[in-house]
Amino acid sequence: MAKKQFKTESKKLLDMMVNSIYTHKEIFLRELISNASDAIDKLYFRSLTDDSVGMNHDDFEIRLTADKDSRILTVTDNGIGMTKDELENNLGTIAKSGSLDFKTDEENQSENIDIIGQFGVGFYSAFMVADNIKVESKAFGSDEAFVWESSGADGYTIKKCEKDKAGTVITLHIKEDTEEEKYGEFLEVYRIRELIKKYSDYIRYPIRMETSHKQLKEGTENEYEDIYEDETLNSMTPIWKKPQSKVSDEEYAEYYKGKFNDYEAPLKVIRQSTEGNATYTALLFIPSHAPYDYYSRDYEKGLQLYSSSVMIMEKCKDLLPDHFSFVKGLVDSADLSLNISREMLQHDRQLKIIAKALEKKIASELGKMLKSDREKYEQFFREFGAQLKWGIYSSFGVNREELQDLLLFKTSDEGEYTSLKEYIDRARENQDKIYYAVGETVEKIAMLPQVESVLAKGYEVLYLTEDIDEFCVQILRNYDNKDFLNVCTDNLDLGDEEEKAQLKEENDKSEELFKFMKESIGDKVAKVRYTNTLKNHAVCLSSEGNVSVGMEQILNKMPGTEGQNIKAETVLEINKDHPIKDKLLYLFGNDKEKLADYSKILYAQARLINGLNLDNPAEISDLVCDLMV
Repeated sequence: MAKKQFKTESKKLLDMMVNSIYTHKEIFLRELISNASDAIDKLYFRSLTDDSVGMNHDDFEIRLTADKDSRILTVTDNGIGMTKDELENNLGTIAKSGSLDFKTDEENQSENIDIIGQFGVGFYSAFMVADNIKVESKAFGSDEAFVWESSGADGYTIKKCEKDKAGTVITLHIKEDTEEEKYGEFLEVYRIRELIKKYSDYIRYPIRMETSHKQLKEGTENEYEDIYEDETLNSMTPIWKKPQSKVSDEEYAEYYKGKFNDYEAPLKVIRQSTEGNATYTALLFIPSHAPYDYYSRDYEKGLQLYSSSVMIMEKCKDLLPDHFSFVKGLVDSADLSLNISREMLQHDRQLKIIAKALEKKIASELGKMLKSDREKYEQFFREFGAQLKWGIYSSFGVNREELQDLLLFKTSDEGEYTSLKEYIDRARENQDKIYYAVGETVEKIAMLPQVESVLAKGYEVLYLTEDIDEFCVQILRNYDNKDFLNVCTDNLDLGDEEEKAQLKEENDKSEELFKFMKESIGDKVAKVRYTNTLKNHAVCLSSEGNVSVGMEQILNKMPGTEGQNIKAETVLEINKDHPIKDKLLYLFGNDKEKLADYSKILYAQARLINGLNLDNPAEISDLVCDLMV
């Protein structure tokens, strides 16, 4: 029989589908099984209204066989089958989809039927692993069967064949192995079982295969024989399609640990099912700990994406915003518009609607956890809180309304975590600032002179210990109409108008002293001045402008900033009520050489108090020793 040419006439198109559309060759089996499931769906739908079908749901199955010697893999279904014309139309025309035609037929609408296929090219993915494909099919109600056969882009033949029952048998002759590709793996039972579990575990009909295992031969002590039994390779019922009341916490935990390779149960399970603009089911998990690579470039975010219980994408990044990238889980929807490969999605309206709804749901559930289970939320925040703060900073505040009430900071109120709302609720009457300080640890921040002074006035101070913290609050700028204020900046003002006037007068009188001290220290400080914000300490470092002393440290250790030497505009502040003030004035009038040494020592002390390294420790050590002798 003469070969027919594909109606798309294009060898180039078939080559493109085989070599370009699909990223992984292994998905061919998913496509063939999805097609088989579609065929069974059609006949099952018919059986609901046609008694002549003579089959119920339990009678349907998909069967696989693998013969390594002849390199033959078969996929068999007892579904609706195809006529000669349907073989011609569905297989002879690339990108023709019988499933899509069936799905869009108004007469074939039923909540029990869910056709997977939307484009007719999935079948041709089999040419990635096979050099010859036969499709034997007998349509339900027909007396004739036909076989379609092709070795690729050179065309195909269709002729009559013998087949007893309705359904389809697809026979693949698997390509010979090469140095680059081991096609024979697709004939191994363990590999087939693995692919079914990965892609087609939730197909609603059993996928069966005869497998063998060793068993002790009866009547012997050490002689074994091969036992062949039917094995159902898929579980068929997705956990997310079971009623929530029928799934225990333990079942969710075991599913999560097995599916997402975690050794601990999730901190929280989130389930969502919606209908309307986008119909989908989501099963999401908040992990109890961050993966080892979470805060690295190697980490990949994304949710598994299913279409009618068939996985079409292992990590769909578009479903999660970066600030919720820690969420694991899946989304199953039959509404998504798929392009010609199930591995890639068009960036369409449906996907965006789902992503936005998931974002709101995650934020809402985290908010509920914060209010109802504080201990669990703090555990979550220790692991992933930095990502929420990054979400505010990286979006330049776009996400602030969604995320600001989820933030926690350590605080001077017993060193515990507090939310911004809780801080405001405890604030003093007429307090118009949210005070914070930056440092490596809570203990080191508590020892800062400025913190001591603010606490003495009765104000609470947020302790920012993570690198991202100050960047985050600078983007927030304010909360509940109260501005954030770093107590280690020149904006700290705890005095009344009379105290301010007195301080200005004293600074003006000592202008020449400060000028000399700055020259002695060099360009390491922008200014020297008195302050009334210190209680017992003699000196401190503050900063002017947008870059604080803490931010200077963080920015200079970030990758890509090597050699830039980002500097804060630091100010050496001297306690106007400390005895050191009178000593400095005396030295300015009587011993400027010693005043220069004092200036350097005081600057070094201020750096140490702020947790900063000394530029020249040996010089400071010598100066201190000279004073001692």
